[in-house]
Amino acid sequence: MQIKYLFLFLVTITASLGGLLSGYDTGVISGALLFINESWDLTDYIQGILVSSVLIGAVIGAATNGVLADIFGRKKIIIATAIIFILGSIFCAIAPNIYILILSRILVGFAVGIVNFVVPLYLSEVSPKNLRGTIVSLYQWAITAGILFSYMINAIFANAVYNWRWMLFAGVVPGLILLIGMLCLSDTPRWLVSKGRYEEAKKVFNKIEPDIDADKEIEEIKSTITPYKTAKKFHFKKWMIMPFVAGIGIMFAQICTGINTIIYYAPTIFKIAGFDSNLNAIYATTGIGVVNFLMTIVAIFLTDRTGRKPLLYIGLTGVMLSLIFLGCAFRFEEILGDNLKWIAVGSLVSYIVCFAFSLGPIGWIIVSEVFPLQIRGFAMSICTLSNFAFNFFVVASFPVLLNRIGGDLTFWMFGFVSFLCLIFVYFFIPETKGISLETIEDNWLKNVKPRDF
Repeated sequence: MQIKYLFLFLVTITASLGGLLSGYDTGVISGALLFINESWDLTDYIQGILVSSVLIGAVIGAATNGVLADIFGRKKIIIATAIIFILGSIFCAIAPNIYILILSRILVGFAVGIVNFVVPLYLSEVSPKNLRGTIVSLYQWAITAGILFSYMINAIFANAVYNWRWMLFAGVVPGLILLIGMLCLSDTPRWLVSKGRYEEAKKVFNKIEPDIDADKEIEEIKSTITPYKTAKKFHFKKWMIMPFVAGIGIMFAQICTGINTIIYYAPTIFKIAGFDSNLNAIYATTGIGVVNFLMTIVAIFLTDRTGRKPLLYIGLTGVMLSLIFLGCAFRFEEILGDNLKWIAVGSLVSYIVCFAFSLGPIGWIIVSEVFPLQIRGFAMSICTLSNFAFNFFVVASFPVLLNRIGGDLTFWMFGFVSFLCLIFVYFFIPETKGISLETIEDNWLKNVKPRDF
C-alpha cells in the first residue's frame, strides 16, 4: 500500500474488523458445540436450533437495516453493530441454560446480518476504483481470519474449565476494537454527498485519495443522484432488475455450492471420515481455517489485476471438481478404509483453496458494486438477507441429506450446483474491474448486457 493511501489502509483495517467478528461468530460454534452438548446433553433437534440460531438473527438483521444505512449512514450502523456484538458475546458466555444461549446467539446473528452488508458497502464507497476489488477483498480476508481465530480459540480452550463459555466470550475483544476504531472515522463520501454534505465529502476524498479531483468526483456522484431527487417519489425501474439478479445470484453461488457445510460441520465430517476424538477433529478443522485464511490473500492481489470473472471461472471449476472427488471418496469408503479421512482432508483443502480466492471475496465485491447509489444500502441488505436465507437452508438440510442419501450424493449435488453457477456467472455477472461505481450504474441504465460490461 503506497504512503498516500495510508489513511485509506487504516480505514480499511478498522472497518474490516466487522468481518473478523462475523467470521468468528460463524466458526466458533463448530468446536463449542461439542462441549455445549456435554454440558447439557442436547437432542439433535436442539443442536440444530443452536447452530442455526445465528442465521435466524442474521436474516432479521439483514432484513431490517438496509434502509437505516441509507438514512443514518454507514458509520453509525457499524458502531451500533459493534455494540451488539459485544453484548451478544457476553450474554452467550454467561447463559444459564440452552434457551438463553440460543437467544443470545440470535442477538449475535442480528449483528452478523448487519455487518455482512454494511461493511462491504462502506469499503466499496471509500475505495478508489483501481483498488476497490482489493479493499473489499480484505473484508472476506477478515472473515477468514475470524474463522481461523475461532478455530484456534476452540483448540486453546478445549481442555479448560468452562471451555465453551470462554470460546464464545472471546468475541468481545475485536468488538471493542471495532467500536473504538469506528468512532474515530468518517462516513463514506458517497453517502455524505447523497445527504448534501459536500464539504465533508470533499475532506474525506482528499484523505483517502490525495491526488483525486474531489470536486469532479462529487459532481459525478451528484449527477447519479439528481434523477432520483427531482422525482417526487422514488420508483423502482425495470433496469434495476438485472443488478438484483446479479447480486442475489452471486449470493446463491457463494452459499449453495456448500461452503457453510464445511465451516459449520467440518469437525462432524472429519469424525464421520474416521478421526477418533473431538480434539483431533478440531485440529484438522483448524488446518482448514489456515488454508482458507492464506488463500484469500490470492484474491486480494489478483482481483484488480485479472478481474472478477476469471477468478470466478477458475474457482468454481475447482470447487466443482473437489466436491465430485469428495463424493467419490464417500462412495468407495469401504474400499478406502482408514485412507478415507485423509482423502476427505485433501478434498476439503482443495475446496477451500478454490473457494477462498473466488466466490468468498468476489461475491461480496460484486454485491457492493452493482447497485445504484440511491438504493445501495437497501439492495445490499436484500442480498445479505438472501445470503443468510440460502445459508439457513443449506446448514439445516445438510445433516438430513448426509443421513438420508449419504455423503456421496450430497457432495455430488453440491458439485452439480457449482456447474450451474459457472453458467450463471458467464451470462449474468458483469466484469467490474477498473470501472467506477457511477459507470456501472450507467451501464445498467443503458441496458448493457452483463457479459458486455
